[in-house]
Amino acid sequence: MKHLLLFLTLSLAFIPAVSAQEDKVEYVDDEACGCELVFIDGIQTTQDGDRFGFKREDGTIIVPNKFMFVDKFHGEFCKVYMNYDSCGLINRDGAQIIPCEYDEVFYPTDGMIMAVKDSLYGFFDTLGTLRVPFQYRAASSFNEGLAVVAVDIDSSLVSYGYIDHDGRMFIQPQYEYAFPFNEGFAVVKNYDRYGMIDKNNREVFPIKYEILTSMYEGLLFAGDDDGLAMYDNKFRQLTKPVYTQLMGKTGDRILVVRDGKYGFLNAKGKEVIPCQYDYAALFNEDRAAVSLNGKWGIIDTDGRPVLPIQYDNSGIRSEAYQFHDGMALIEKDGKYGYCNLLGQPVVYPCFDNAYQFSDGLAPVLLGAWGYIDTEGNFFINPIFDMASPFEWGRAEVVYRGEVYKMNTQGRCVKNCKNAPKSWRE
Repeated sequence: MKHLLLFLTLSLAFIPAVSAQEDKVEYVDDEACGCELVFIDGIQTTQDGDRFGFKREDGTIIVPNKFMFVDKFHGEFCKVYMNYDSCGLINRDGAQIIPCEYDEVFYPTDGMIMAVKDSLYGFFDTLGTLRVPFQYRAASSFNEGLAVVAVDIDSSLVSYGYIDHDGRMFIQPQYEYAFPFNEGFAVVKNYDRYGMIDKNNREVFPIKYEILTSMYEGLLFAGDDDGLAMYDNKFRQLTKPVYTQLMGKTGDRILVVRDGKYGFLNAKGKEVIPCQYDYAALFNEDRAAVSLNGKWGIIDTDGRPVLPIQYDNSGIRSEAYQFHDGMALIEKDGKYGYCNLLGQPVVYPCFDNAYQFSDGLAPVLLGAWGYIDTEGNFFINPIFDMASPFEWGRAEVVYRGEVYKMNTQGRCVKNCKNAPKSWRE
């Protein structure tokens, strides 16, 4: 179970990743770095040969086509590369906040930008001023005003501590390993055991556990290979140490495994949905897929069956029984259909193959591939050799042996020379 330690201590379920805000993306009809050029909040990627730049919707050039690689904008910033190992960061006006001379640059968190140069870590502020010189062997992004840094003790040993935004050592290096602060507490490791400290470096949860998650929404799990117990943010034990896996949390439902069976706890540690399923997924739109004795169904947050546990899952579609656009893909006797949030089969299983809904449409196979809407009506009749789900308003289809891009109106938008103007006509 040593692999469980890594899962639990790094799990996104209990250590939320700090990432830039997701922006609304609208595709346009070219390619960059293997991906299509996109509009993000009025900024479009441009291309000239093997170089890329940016312009505004009105055509105003922000940055000429000079970069080898470009990312999408994340909020106010975008990563750009002059070559494979020269990374920088520009803002929405095209100004280079971080020049393209670093091994790697990360998007800002907590008002600080982490960068790597010659395998050493340092930090800039969002104006591009170097606040923490490049001196650390390893580091984390800032969170709650502090960042983890690794300081060399000798040629083979490092120790972990925490710095503030000015680069001052806030908590002296003294740990074998350390994780970012979350909700006022941080997981630290000494002598192969884990515990938790506060920002005064007080040991608020003893460093004695083989397995320990970070604090997340006022809860944590701790224990060893034999089992985990749940604690609140006052470090009061809420359950017995009987859970062998922690799978994640959605709202007030925490997916756990006990004695090889899946179930759900609430935030008070009560097993509100008993550990009785062979498999269960996290809740999505207040619904969760469950499996028992080889059959599949869907339950609500109280454990009541929404879709009876009598359907199949061949494993071809990982998104089966997960809701998208209020519809879930279901399977019965090798055929695919869809149910709504009430568990009512809106489309009885009749298709040879199918994908999940996105942008209100789903690709289905009935002799050939077509697209249906959420009422089960064909939006585009089965005419394609292959078809993909829509992503940000575009789907890839194969029509008479040729590959095209199509928008949600059924019109070709890429490689359209041999395509009809609309596949709906």
